[in-house]
Amino acid sequence: MSRLHELFHVHGQSIWLDFISRDLIRSGQLQALIDQGVRGVTSNPTIFDQAIGSGRGYDDDLARLAAAGATPFQAYDALSQADVAAAADLLRPLYEASDGADGFVSIEVNPDLAYDTEATVAEARRLWEALDRPNIMIKVPATPPGIVAIRRLIAEGINVNATLMFSLAHYDAVAYAYIEGLEARAARSQDVSRVASVASFFVSRIDTVVDKALAAAGNTAWQGRVAVANAKLAYRRFGEVFSGPRWEALAACGARYQRPLWASTSTKNPAYSDLHYVNPLIGPHTVNTMPLTTLEAALERVVVARTVDEGLDEAQSVIAGLADLGIDFHRVTEDLQVAGVEAFARSFHHLLDTIAARLGALVPA
Repeated sequence: MSRLHELFHVHGQSIWLDFISRDLIRSGQLQALIDQGVRGVTSNPTIFDQAIGSGRGYDDDLARLAAAGATPFQAYDALSQADVAAAADLLRPLYEASDGADGFVSIEVNPDLAYDTEATVAEARRLWEALDRPNIMIKVPATPPGIVAIRRLIAEGINVNATLMFSLAHYDAVAYAYIEGLEARAARSQDVSRVASVASFFVSRIDTVVDKALAAAGNTAWQGRVAVANAKLAYRRFGEVFSGPRWEALAACGARYQRPLWASTSTKNPAYSDLHYVNPLIGPHTVNTMPLTTLEAALERVVVARTVDEGLDEAQSVIAGLADLGIDFHRVTEDLQVAGVEAFARSFHHLLDTIAARLGALVPA
């Protein structure tokens, strides 16, 4: 049994891979990782920029698409959907064996739509219908318009990965959007038992910003601690939201927890352990999605122990103490969400430019 299997069977944490590419799928590497305990896959525009922009496994499809006169977006749409569908098919046996609890692959809506509810809903519906697999999750950013979209999509029975969450306020908005969406389904006597969702809480990016502010404030003792503290408080909030009469009424209808998913868990600061955002956040009903390098480190050295609800008083003190240091943590997390949307949009447009160049070079003379 691998360490990833232990994390799931002993402590209830699912490890997902935060990467996808044609080569990963065709080489058998993804299947090998599934065999070692990977239970899902996440993607985003930056990941597809890396995969399609440099991967030679897309050449034949690009040539075919160029000959057909595809636009850069049409080519991206075809290539990304093909990869997500192939990965979902590899994970389908796990989805079935877990009774729909795991085995998901996520694909993100066009990041240009992050502040447009109607366009986000329409794009999510289009991807859901085109991929036509029960183990797909549509990633929707937790912007204010995205929150409205999440509620509507859940009410329609579409699986959602709510992404780009950095604060407890973001978490609350997402969690209640999920609950309200389920309640709308239940009020129409529609099945809630097959609707799945995760709440993707970004971790390391917080320390990247706050560590600089802490250094300026003369407090280096808290460097590298704020992001984990924030995630631990989000997990505590998860326990509060998904309990009590309101949730129990949905659970009685078969509703599933919306699991917290720890995202951005690769270590950005080389002074920190490569598992700095993995070892402290292990616990039941959680997901940690990791890039390949972090996943490989976890396979070798992750400490298999429940840690996510340890040190909560200390975590509360750290977050509360930021204001005394002149650090506006609310502003930090809001700015990080805006920057996250912008970063995905930049990656998306860079990818479209790359595809345009490659299509242009492949158009028959």
